[in-house]
Amino acid sequence: MADASGVREYMPNRLHPFFREKTILFPVLILTFIGLVMVYSASCAISMDEHNTLFYYFKRQALFLSVSLGIMYVTASLPYRFYKRMAYIILLVAIGLLIAVLVPSLGIKANHARRWLDFGLFAFQPAEFAKLAMILFMAYSLSRKQEMGKLQEFSIGVVPHALVFGLVATLILFQPDFGTIVVMGMICWGMMFTAGVPLRYLLSPLPVIIPVVAYFLVFKVSYRFERILAFLNPWADPLGNGWQLTNSLKAFGSGGLVGKGVGLSMQKMHFLPEPHTDFIFSIIGEELGLIGVTAVLVLYGFILHTGTRIAQQADTFFGAVTATGITLYLGLQVIINTGVTLGVLPTKGLTLPFISYGGTSLIINMAAMGILMNIGASTNHGKK
Repeated sequence: MADASGVREYMPNRLHPFFREKTILFPVLILTFIGLVMVYSASCAISMDEHNTLFYYFKRQALFLSVSLGIMYVTASLPYRFYKRMAYIILLVAIGLLIAVLVPSLGIKANHARRWLDFGLFAFQPAEFAKLAMILFMAYSLSRKQEMGKLQEFSIGVVPHALVFGLVATLILFQPDFGTIVVMGMICWGMMFTAGVPLRYLLSPLPVIIPVVAYFLVFKVSYRFERILAFLNPWADPLGNGWQLTNSLKAFGSGGLVGKGVGLSMQKMHFLPEPHTDFIFSIIGEELGLIGVTAVLVLYGFILHTGTRIAQQADTFFGAVTATGITLYLGLQVIINTGVTLGVLPTKGLTLPFISYGGTSLIINMAAMGILMNIGASTNHGKK
């Protein structure tokens, strides 16, 4: 008969990783529930006009949520070291999808951008998958170079990662999706910094890169430059380029402390564009008020705090850097989306994690949370 202590050592905790990291699981579940309610509320007018039913977007979001919960359970079940072995394959799949979306017969073009692949039930956005793929690749590559003891060398610690990022960023730029490139770049930079790449290597190229990128990809592109002008003074053209931001600010202002109540937003009635996706936070502010907005941000805070703890306590270098990347990924999305809706950042089409309508973003965010859960569960088992 096996020794009881040996069994306990082999199975230190019977609780599945999906349920063990409660400070991730419960906030995510609450946020997705809030998202389901707010997607229905924010989309009902558009849904009725476009599909002659109040529940079109609600039903689809409920389906996306069901699938994403299953995916989060699967990614939480797989030992996170599995992603280290699969990092290159996942990256190659992401690059293949980014190429496929540029093919006219495969990619869906909408609003002058080709960012989606049609899979029947829903349109898949490869750039969202590419963010997670880059996180896993960066974590694998940085951990390998750390094992080799060459992370401090510019040609090893920076150049290979910059080249891979440049390839992925170029493919995304052809869609075009400049905002995703900026977010991905910030994640990669943050991962290299926390991994121990010398700061002088990370800072020295920025005085050249930032002005060049800003000139050629912002000031030389008319619609992006107009967004900057609208951000600086939206009230100068409230019926034109400032329309989104001014109506977003009106939504927050009219919500007050406790909000108008779920379903009672006026801005969603064809005043605020994309009320169920990019600007759903504005509808939360209008219907749930400052209290609702604060509650949502506190829930994100729980997840980000847990992600930071997991990164600090991870039992391997790969686990620590992966957790860092996923935490940055979530945190940047929250900061940028809420910053845009509140008028502290220029307008950029970026969803609010777990809340905005959209299958790809929800599935990828939930998959990332599952990976983070497994890293945390492995850490709780002790150093290996």
